[in-house]
Amino acid sequence: MLTFKLMTTAAKIALSDKELELVCDTGWILTKHAVIQKVYTVFGNASQEMQSILESNRLFLPVELFIHSPKIAKGENYRLLPYVMLDYPRHFTVDNIIAIRTFFWWGNFFSVTLQLSGNFKILAEDVLLQKYEWLKAGGFSICVNDDPWEHGFDEQNFVPVHQMTKEKFSGMLQRKFVKIAKMLPLREWNEAPGFIVNVFTELVELVKDDQAPRR
Repeated sequence: MLTFKLMTTAAKIALSDKELELVCDTGWILTKHAVIQKVYTVFGNASQEMQSILESNRLFLPVELFIHSPKIAKGENYRLLPYVMLDYPRHFTVDNIIAIRTFFWWGNFFSVTLQLSGNFKILAEDVLLQKYEWLKAGGFSICVNDDPWEHGFDEQNFVPVHQMTKEKFSGMLQRKFVKIAKMLPLREWNEAPGFIVNVFTELVELVKDDQAPRR
């Protein structure tokens, strides 16, 4: 019985030829570290531009957007893959959220997402509905998932606005939270710096109040 258990355990931990090749090769993991560091650089540079964009619109934006500085974090296990995220601006409470999250997901994409809930969502609903055609033409997607912390662009999570009628889009705005996003495939890596700043600028327009300066 013990021999069978040992044989079963050995079978479970045995490496395939591909796994053995990778575990003996330091090159790929060092390359991974270098790529992640470059993502940090891209996000760090973008965060400086983001701060300038917010500051130039300070009079027309919620004061909560200016409380926290940009925050960059990384992890190894979003759906088993490494990721890096930049949250700026960021205001997270139990009842009210307004944030823009820039996300790098290994093997998948860069994305920039506006997330709203509570009072911030209510205040933005009319503008978002008015911007339906603009969002549709601009290649934006809206989250249809009940979990606000999923980031994938599969059809269970994000649906392109151009695939929705205005009535359906309006209905999505009545949910507890709203997430509007756009993504860039990683094969278009060289376009990422401009993509991030441009989408960020577009998303800021969705939460501006041009008629009522706040200071």
